[in-house]
Amino acid sequence: MDTRVSRLLGIGIPIVQGGMQWVGRAELAAAVSNAGGLGTLSALTQPTPEDLGREIERCRRLTDRPFGVNVTMLRSTQAPPYDRIFATIVEHGVRVVETAGNVPQEVFDRLRGAGVTVVHKCTSVRHAQAAEERGVDIVSIDGFECAGHPGEDDVPGLVLIPAAVRALKVPVIASGGIADGRGMAAALALGAEGVNMGTRFVATREAPVHQNIKDALVAAQQTDTRLMFRTLRNTARVLSNAVSEEVLALERRPGGCSFDDLRPLVAGARGQAALQSGEVDDGVVWAGQVVGLIDDIPSCEELLARMVVECRESLSAALALAA
Repeated sequence: MDTRVSRLLGIGIPIVQGGMQWVGRAELAAAVSNAGGLGTLSALTQPTPEDLGREIERCRRLTDRPFGVNVTMLRSTQAPPYDRIFATIVEHGVRVVETAGNVPQEVFDRLRGAGVTVVHKCTSVRHAQAAEERGVDIVSIDGFECAGHPGEDDVPGLVLIPAAVRALKVPVIASGGIADGRGMAAALALGAEGVNMGTRFVATREAPVHQNIKDALVAAQQTDTRLMFRTLRNTARVLSNAVSEEVLALERRPGGCSFDDLRPLVAGARGQAALQSGEVDDGVVWAGQVVGLIDDIPSCEELLARMVVECRESLSAALALAA
């Protein structure tokens, strides 16, 4: 499937695996890349930049195809060592980096100067335009349906994708709400040149999370996600479970709450432990509304091959209606 996205990323199928915290590890990234898409390691999953370097090399032993590294730049008083993280990425010859958050111009310049293809994830057209002006190669536009942080504009993909395509010259990857070839066909029809999936890839055989988590995603419906942190203007979409319901109860208290009130419930280490133990109610499980479209746990190879067939069938069926 030949698009500007597939050409820029050096892949055969323009499907990108989202860089998910605790999930974007070598076994999953390599499986996606071996299937023809672009696998992505999550830099912040690794405890140190040195660990990231080892994970990059582990991924390279598992695949000889392109893969990327996601770096989400957090607003924090104790920020990760981003300078060393980017230095590690460049030193290990990674050719694709997905960035997210408030990324300084010098980071984009540094990556582009090292010959890295930069994909920047945004949740609004205005941020996408700013990223294009600062020299990114591809914009991944994340609709309101997505897992994680969908921004505060609440614009779903059916509107956001064509709005971004209309406003930008660089190619657009559609992210959020896509789990199968029908969604991919819709994204392409709206002008995107590739798709990004996170939640769908968690429900694959290679995802390094407990089977109970995968089963919970299959069992969930599209109404089984919750929006936390709305009162803090830092909205996050997660799977409905005991932790998310407790967070929402605290946010609904008269007078509201602070993030410090929520920290014990939403701590990253607690969420990581839940993914590994399979205790679905013990921590935050990030998931998008697309859980309502997930009903099996295939291998990444099976998933991508099926999506290509479904996408072509859907596009052909739509074209026949216009004949």
